[in-house]
Amino acid sequence: MTRPFTFRSSAAVALRDRTLREALGRAVDTALAKRLDALNELADVEDLRDQARSVRLEVVNNLQTYLQRFRTKAQAEGAVVYEAETPESALRLVTDILRKRGLTRIVKAKSMVTEEIDLNEYLLGEGFSVVETDLGEYIVSLAGERPSHLTAPAIHKTRSQIGLLFEEKLGIPYTDNPETLTAIAREKLRGEFLAAHAGITGVNFALADTGSIVLFTNEGNGRMCSVLPRVHIAVMSPEKVIPSLPDLDVFMKLLPRSATGQALTTYLSVITGPREDEEQSEPDELHIVIVDNGRRQIAASEYHEILTCIRCGACMNVCPVYRSVGGHAYGSTYPGPMGIILSILLFGMEKYHSLTDACTLCGACDEVCPVLVPISTLIARLRRARNLAGFVPFSERMGMKSMGAAFQSPRLYRLAQQIVASLHPLMGQKTQSPNLLGRLPTPGNPPFHGRFGR
Repeated sequence: MTRPFTFRSSAAVALRDRTLREALGRAVDTALAKRLDALNELADVEDLRDQARSVRLEVVNNLQTYLQRFRTKAQAEGAVVYEAETPESALRLVTDILRKRGLTRIVKAKSMVTEEIDLNEYLLGEGFSVVETDLGEYIVSLAGERPSHLTAPAIHKTRSQIGLLFEEKLGIPYTDNPETLTAIAREKLRGEFLAAHAGITGVNFALADTGSIVLFTNEGNGRMCSVLPRVHIAVMSPEKVIPSLPDLDVFMKLLPRSATGQALTTYLSVITGPREDEEQSEPDELHIVIVDNGRRQIAASEYHEILTCIRCGACMNVCPVYRSVGGHAYGSTYPGPMGIILSILLFGMEKYHSLTDACTLCGACDEVCPVLVPISTLIARLRRARNLAGFVPFSERMGMKSMGAAFQSPRLYRLAQQIVASLHPLMGQKTQSPNLLGRLPTPGNPPFHGRFGR
């Protein structure tokens, strides 16, 4: 039986970490300001969002058709395409590709799907050398942590923490200068790129009409992983397919602006097949592993719109819960508002039902989503499903029924106000408890109804 994750306990620990909250606050405020400035440069941003949603829904509603089209085109261009139903089968496929060719040194670019299937841990356990080369991923891998954000894996760390980490793990003198720390990481990674036998990357989009894969990156590592080693393995989920190259234009405008506040991503790579005879720098082999892990079931469900998500991370930056507790408090590969939905659908309601507590239903995530995913609506559906599945504690169910009764009766409502006001001082003594009762606001005295009546 899967042991359930308890978000409230995890969040209580994160809320007591003042350094974490300060680091998150600065980072997400900067990201939101840059995003707004970048989107204001577009005169037709709402039209672009409508187009993006339409394209993504077209694919999700006809997923098998576009997948087959992509596979046929990619293989015609010389790529080898595999489909893995489960994480276990994906891990075996990647391992077999490497082992049959005697490839042991691996460099990786950032990929959430490989995090989802625990690829790094599996390969390390099988005797391979695996190095994350995205700077944020490199930092969290040195710390023995998971990414805490989709586009900024080390968003939860201060530069002084990174300096201490580099001093401990890399044996260099302490510095908290960002440029110096970046230069140190670049020097360490350069040798890894040159010595690597294979590169593993994710995929931002896959083009059904050309069989190409598309990588959006802001560091040269993505291109180094996909060009320098003689074998390139790209791991993707099926919903990353879009119909055609012209459709990419709308996402080129929306994804960088929503993710990092840039008008254009620094590196945009469109990769079609392996190296041809006259080319000098492409890999000899391109392998594309498509990991389903339940996504076809999601595509056929009432939650199918979550598969239109393009992993920009904007919903996390604006979410009041994520801003307070960070990504690790979610206990899952996918944090934040979109992560609540994906975690439950991919890994099970039994394990992650408490993540539905990690949402105020304020709707801010809906407002910033570049492809108009109705995130808060989907979370509300999951809350109902959680209740129907019996995962809500008895005390909470009774409390909600009592609250419903009180809101329907003025007399009971006034009585409840009096009870809450008298109990609040006792609740204030429980600030450190996992249920966070001590964070309740102080009741008004007199309450609003009393003022209004006068």
